[in-house]
Amino acid sequence: MTALFRSTRLLQPLGIRAPALLQPQCRRFTSGNAYDVSDAEISALANLPQHPLRLADLVRHGRPPLSERSLLSSANFTLSLAPIRLAHRLQALQNLPYIVVSNPNISQIYNNYLHSLSILLPYWKAASQGRAITTLDDEIKFTNVLAELVATHTDTIPILAKGFLECRRYISPAEVTRFLDEHLRARIGTRLISEQHIALHFSSQPHFDPGASPTPCPEHPTYIGVIDTALKPSLTIESCAGFVADICELRYGVRPKLIIDGEPETTFAFLPMHLEYIVTELLKNAFRASIESKTSEPVVVTIAPEPPLKQQPGELPDIKSPPQDLGPFKSDAIKPLDDNAPGVTIRIRDRGGGIPPDVLPNIWSYSFTTFTEDHDIPGSSGHDGLSAIATASTGGSSIAGLGYGLPLSRAYAEYFGGGIAVQSLYGWGTDVYLRLKGVGKIDKK
Repeated sequence: MTALFRSTRLLQPLGIRAPALLQPQCRRFTSGNAYDVSDAEISALANLPQHPLRLADLVRHGRPPLSERSLLSSANFTLSLAPIRLAHRLQALQNLPYIVVSNPNISQIYNNYLHSLSILLPYWKAASQGRAITTLDDEIKFTNVLAELVATHTDTIPILAKGFLECRRYISPAEVTRFLDEHLRARIGTRLISEQHIALHFSSQPHFDPGASPTPCPEHPTYIGVIDTALKPSLTIESCAGFVADICELRYGVRPKLIIDGEPETTFAFLPMHLEYIVTELLKNAFRASIESKTSEPVVVTIAPEPPLKQQPGELPDIKSPPQDLGPFKSDAIKPLDDNAPGVTIRIRDRGGGIPPDVLPNIWSYSFTTFTEDHDIPGSSGHDGLSAIATASTGGSSIAGLGYGLPLSRAYAEYFGGGIAVQSLYGWGTDVYLRLKGVGKIDKK
């Protein structure tokens, strides 16, 4: 019996009833075609090593529209990864203190993962018996399962945030930060491999219908699934800056200025949705700091592409062109992947007064670590991680979120071998360095 349910047994003699979702007799989640998952199966899967995912893995099946053979290969590759990753997350949740896992929000996340594993296990078991996904009908059903998985976990981050806020009396900030760092990184990988196959499915024959995809499926020749092989960071920065500036104007009545310099024509292979999230969070901080310090200096964003590296054999994926030209997916519109920079460093510089030295060590902590008993609303204390890097001012702000912005942005950046570094000159301003790798090894979580 797992640690989670062993602690359930210990509570019963005291007359304390375990939450319904976690009672031993109810812990198996079955719904529709879901499989009845046992603790032994979770443990067996969690003992298997996780594949160290790379961007090259996600684009190796070729550019859409994929052939039937490539599409089936993508489905089986996704199947080989997802159940193991889900089992690792379930085991990590089981190892949390019982009083934490019994929180309604945390237990909801546990049951979401259990449900997702239950609908994937029939395919996993069939593949282990030599019956992999070999027909388009099987692939369609499997893609529907992936779509359900993605939808199920859409609100994982805010639900976890609320759960850990409610449990802050029972688990140390260091433990929660350690758990969330691992969990959120793992979630990035699981969601990414699922969305990638869904996008390839809807952009390939005979399923070609990008507009019907339940997840992002851009109909553009530079895209392979959800990955843009010629992403221009300057365009993303301009778009995100406009969005954040609109919020600032609404909240403060001031619209900060932005300057982009360096090499704005740079392109590289990366995920637009990840870059958008990171840039939006970093610009929130820079804009808010600039406004509240009443500086007239613009926020300056510098884009610096990395010089080409000498490629090792097999390091750069050999991406085949589509077997046919379909709509915008035309071979003559596609640029070679090696035309792009291998990575990009983006510096965001503001004159917002910098970060106080006593606050600087806490900027990578999640919001719950700094709340007092009297503060139940994230961002209301003005001392959470997001507010700390933005400004030391007090009071809430419509652009101050749960306090997950900076650490989660770092998770997105580090997942592909990049990172975020902060340099503060207190009394003057802050420089944030965002380094992104276009083709690199992702962590093993």
